[in-house]
Amino acid sequence: MFLRDRQKKPVLYTWQLGASGRIGVWARENTREEIFEAMRRKEVYATSGSSIRVRVFGGWDFQADDIERPDFARTGYARGVPMGGDLKKAPKRKAPTFMIHALRDPDNANLDRVQVIKGWLDKNGKTHERIYDVACSDNRSIKKRRCNKPVGSTVNVANASYTNTIGDPLLTAYWKDPDFDPKQRAFYYVRVIEIPKPRWTAYDAKFFKVKMPKEVPMTVQDRAYTSPIWYTP
Repeated sequence: MFLRDRQKKPVLYTWQLGASGRIGVWARENTREEIFEAMRRKEVYATSGSSIRVRVFGGWDFQADDIERPDFARTGYARGVPMGGDLKKAPKRKAPTFMIHALRDPDNANLDRVQVIKGWLDKNGKTHERIYDVACSDNRSIKKRRCNKPVGSTVNVANASYTNTIGDPLLTAYWKDPDFDPKQRAFYYVRVIEIPKPRWTAYDAKFFKVKMPKEVPMTVQDRAYTSPIWYTP
């Protein structure tokens, strides 16, 4: 099945569509007013389907052990800004630091990795982006900004099943921008990626006892994306 344009050419096959996403809001209270206030300040994130929880704070003087504090959120608000916030005019010889907590959906897959995506505007007005892996599950190391090896897969496509014997339920990260230029406008957002699991096409293939075409993906790694934290010189 596919959609067609006016020339009756295939535009999008339905197997290319993913599950409905979700939105997370960090509100001070579970009230209409506080939820909308959180949306106004952009303290929100989205997922591709799973109920992953992710929280990030940016500042100028966070330390690595701050991510283990029981008052993690209070520390983040007191000494930095949350997702959706703005960092202004870097202090001399300082680069932005970030504290990140990511928790898996309790009814879903473990986490593979946490990434910071940095975007910046150079002096010629050209935009750039760079991906930094900042936390890797299963004690993998980070080399040249990326996890040193893939997390692997436990997916059994024929049975549309997987296990949480790989990955971690909780990932935390402290990260300091190693390439910071205080004269460049920049933004930073966090991406959290699950381990592989069966895609809806695998569940359909099992239920209806059909064989999917080879081009149809049968596994997926759901993910979460936060609002950016912005830096303005």
